[in-house]
Amino acid sequence: MKVIFHENFYHVYTADPAASAGRMEAVVKVIEQRTEFLKAEPASEEDILAVHSQSQVDYVRRNDLYDIAALAAGGALQSAEIGLKEPCFALIRPPGHHASKESSWGFCYFNNMAVAIESLKRRGMIKTAFVLDIDLHYGDGNVDILGNRDYVTVRNIDTHNRVEYLKEVKSELANCNADIIGISAGFDNHEEDWGGVLKTEDYHEIGEMAKSASKRIGGGCFAILEGGYNHDVLGQNVMALIEGMDL
Repeated sequence: MKVIFHENFYHVYTADPAASAGRMEAVVKVIEQRTEFLKAEPASEEDILAVHSQSQVDYVRRNDLYDIAALAAGGALQSAEIGLKEPCFALIRPPGHHASKESSWGFCYFNNMAVAIESLKRRGMIKTAFVLDIDLHYGDGNVDILGNRDYVTVRNIDTHNRVEYLKEVKSELANCNADIIGISAGFDNHEEDWGGVLKTEDYHEIGEMAKSASKRIGGGCFAILEGGYNHDVLGQNVMALIEGMDL
């Protein structure tokens, strides 16, 4: 499966856990021999301003984070474009699902998912989209930007019970009907990460369910990295989701 990546994502751009040294390396080490890496390109300012205010863009610039944040958003957009034809994963950072139109928090700056989905819509590549957020934390930025756009359905999985979690994912994907499925793929709900809920094989199952749903509706499927902070298991969890999506 194709993976969007750039060596600049290795850079430690802030002191937060999403930007920590070794995080990207932990994933690349596991997946590089079983995937095809494509180089990420930055999103245009036009695409960023389609979902963010000028004040938010200026804020990111003032903090010297524009280049890395735009690169992450661009990687998400590339994965969505490829996802229309075949499943694709964007191994990017900073994450984005806590970035709203005019503000951001939680290690996020630009909303990568929103930039990707809105760009496809503006260019007439999709009419509808479904966003599944499997991160431990509620994707308030996804909801703020995309939640009121009538062409997008946004769903956050919110339970601390493993069985119920997978049941909820299955139900949401069974009922979705869109031109593309985008997964805000946070891995911090793993049993050895902050959430302590899911096993590695559960990410494989989620990937399988997403791929099956996309086949059923005749649409595309892609995923972008959000959270996930235990470097010892992050690579295996990413690989599990990729393998499930690629069946």
